[in-house]
Amino acid sequence: MPDEKEQRYDPAAIETKWQERWAADPVLYAAEPAGSSKPKYYVLEMLPYPSGQLHMGHVRNYSIGDALARHMWMRGYNVLHPMGWDAFGLPAENAALKNNTPPREWTLGNVAAMKRQMQRIGFSYDWRTEVTTCLPEYYRWNQWFFLRMVEKGLAYRKKSKVNWCPECATVLANEQVVDGCCWRHEETRVEQRDLEQWFLRITNYAEELLQGLESLEGWPEKVRTMQRNWIGRSEGTEVDFFLEEINLGPRDQGNKEPEKQGSGVRDQGSERRRIRVFTTRVDTIFGATSVQLAPEHPLVAAFTRKDAGLRTQVAGLIDEQRRAREAGDVGAIEKHGVPTGQFAINPYSGETIPIWVANYVLMEYGTGAIMSVPGHDERDFEFAKKYAIPIRRVIAPADPRAEEPELPFTAEDGVLVNSGEYSGLSCAEAQKRLQEVAARSGFGGAKVIFRLKDWGVSRQRYWGTPIPMIHCERDGLVPVPDAHLPVILPEKIEITQTGGSPLARVPDFVNVTCPRCGGPAKRETDTMDTFVDSSWYFYRYTDAKNSSAPFGPERAEYWFPIDQYIGGVEHAILHLIYSRFWTRVMRDLGMIRNSEPATRLFTQGMVIKNGAKMSKSKGNVVSPDEMVAQYGADATRMYALFAAPPDRDLDWQEDGVAGVSRFLARVWRLTARHAAKARSVANGTNNACATASATAQKLLRKMHQTIARITLDFEGRWHFNTCVAAIMEYVNALQEADAQLGSDEISAGVVRELLLTLALLLAPFAPYLAAELWEQLGGEGNILRAPWPKSDPGLAKEDEIEVPVQINGKLAAVIRVAAESDGKTMEAAALADEKVKARTAGRTVVKVIVVPGRAVNLVVK
Repeated sequence: MPDEKEQRYDPAAIETKWQERWAADPVLYAAEPAGSSKPKYYVLEMLPYPSGQLHMGHVRNYSIGDALARHMWMRGYNVLHPMGWDAFGLPAENAALKNNTPPREWTLGNVAAMKRQMQRIGFSYDWRTEVTTCLPEYYRWNQWFFLRMVEKGLAYRKKSKVNWCPECATVLANEQVVDGCCWRHEETRVEQRDLEQWFLRITNYAEELLQGLESLEGWPEKVRTMQRNWIGRSEGTEVDFFLEEINLGPRDQGNKEPEKQGSGVRDQGSERRRIRVFTTRVDTIFGATSVQLAPEHPLVAAFTRKDAGLRTQVAGLIDEQRRAREAGDVGAIEKHGVPTGQFAINPYSGETIPIWVANYVLMEYGTGAIMSVPGHDERDFEFAKKYAIPIRRVIAPADPRAEEPELPFTAEDGVLVNSGEYSGLSCAEAQKRLQEVAARSGFGGAKVIFRLKDWGVSRQRYWGTPIPMIHCERDGLVPVPDAHLPVILPEKIEITQTGGSPLARVPDFVNVTCPRCGGPAKRETDTMDTFVDSSWYFYRYTDAKNSSAPFGPERAEYWFPIDQYIGGVEHAILHLIYSRFWTRVMRDLGMIRNSEPATRLFTQGMVIKNGAKMSKSKGNVVSPDEMVAQYGADATRMYALFAAPPDRDLDWQEDGVAGVSRFLARVWRLTARHAAKARSVANGTNNACATASATAQKLLRKMHQTIARITLDFEGRWHFNTCVAAIMEYVNALQEADAQLGSDEISAGVVRELLLTLALLLAPFAPYLAAELWEQLGGEGNILRAPWPKSDPGLAKEDEIEVPVQINGKLAAVIRVAAESDGKTMEAAALADEKVKARTAGRTVVKVIVVPGRAVNLVVK
């Protein structure tokens, strides 16, 4: 038997040994080529921003994916498990500014450091497929995709009101504004500014993105719900109210205002001008007592042109909206408005109603104009009460016997009243008829709108993909030819937090020759949103060294969709919706066939410390380096999987890592004591349980039960914490039989099988120790490629089971019966139990309810 020194668990020595061996084998984690006879499995964790060191939140995410990848290799799959770096964008640039180091140098230094950390922890990545998005060999394909979108009309430029983060000094997409603040700088209020911006027409795919969610049954419902709400499909009606021509000035002035399609400022030749509104309740239109415009509606500018007082009041409403947006809750704005002195005519009733400007009406929703029906809308009711605007009932309960409800009455299953020829119709029937009339008469019709807006991808920052467009005085916007890609980001540049894009101050970058006319021109100086980089990176992993295309179609055909994608739920309406859009664009370009990037999505919980999410910005990170140095990589990653179910938040406790380390030391010592005996036989017992001792049979039964539990968790719910708990229970059972394991009572073949299985079960969770145990026990080949153990249901079944006995609903006893006992046998055993007999003495058993294999319930009087 080894002495105490030999039995001491030394994770540093064990892990250094295996890390060196694994590093010497560059194809250890390599996937087989497309066309392998093995079933494919693409498992992927979301790539990190390399703006610093890894923390335990990262380790938890990557440990989940690593355990799955290792398990699937052992199950015989051809596994692709890559890793890369989302290296452009705000975090890296801000960190570089803070540390007075060029972004490229800072970023690549962090990439190297984080890669070393990942390798030390033992993550099973195929680094030959590594992708770093800030390198030209990657971002040239961002530019290539952008040019294809320009050709397809999916990329365009317009002046737009944008979200501006003063801290980042750049534009943010709507999705990057959280509660009125920057998603990166959670206490910095976002401002509104007007800038020329590049957009991608994600709205062209709004309906398909929405419908596609129904096929994503392997995605969490909370993520699908978040995307449904963000896409925000609304079915309704567009209706044109006719504008009475009062002091608007020349018609051409009123019609030159702006460019929002469908805004309602229309010149119909000799026809009157119109205000187009969108409503989901056209059945209430006879109750409209005003039309309300967003403060930035183009018609408002026409109204205010000759009315300085109105212009001042509208400016105040605009400022109120701006402050509400910055606060992150426009819906909660205190409602204010001003009458314009203008009027509109209801096209159904002919009634003339006043036009107001209201701060709660948003230009970006619908047409920027609404019909206000205070009798049947809570928001309109509040506004009408405040400004004494008439309130009219036009919907009543369907049941004529029902009491007249208080206003506002918002039910949609009523009938129309006070609505002319439509009175008496149900709401649904009236909506249908009113839509038909509008369409037939040319003043509207049925309409579907979406909350989703086009994706603004312009950023006035340096550290991003240069947009490959050229501004020519003669030919306007000119795409950079494919042959000139990539447009290289200059390295030596002064970065400031003010004054727009730093690239605009680099003459050698800005001044170019127009590729179309040969004249002088200037480059676009905006860079792309970092979410462009992460919208398609997982396709590049399949063909990372391709210099002639983003990826080969045959490789994407083989590997996609991703079988399991893993990342935080905070990306539900950022990265995940953009990547679904990008996948569809590539499909329509003929590059791929799939419409969705991933079949299954898993969103892991956060790591919490001191009551807050672990993050660099909060200063509460725990470095895995410290944990690995003190307790070992296996204990560090195993704790991350054991401390909580992976979909729940984990409350960080260093004592927990120490506890897992002590458990692994127990495993090491247990195996060391019996390794020689296990090595003394070439093969196991082939489950020859019938000839084994009672103790051996009990241990083999526990082994098969443990295999079954862990296998089931990998195939279904992913409760890796219960997997680790099951291994701990198995080890406890082995330790209880420690003396028998070392005696003749349990054969060497059984000992070998029990301990080799323990190593195999540990392999996804503690790969270093598992590899060492496998070698010490004489296991064949690399444990990563060893077959995953199979559970025999017959051998896993208990000979006896414990059954609770209840009397009048209260637990009275627990009996042991043969596992195959029928109801009569269980009843007899329950009635024969001494505790049961004592509780029923002198009483009558009036009913016995037996749940076979589960429980016995007695009803007594």
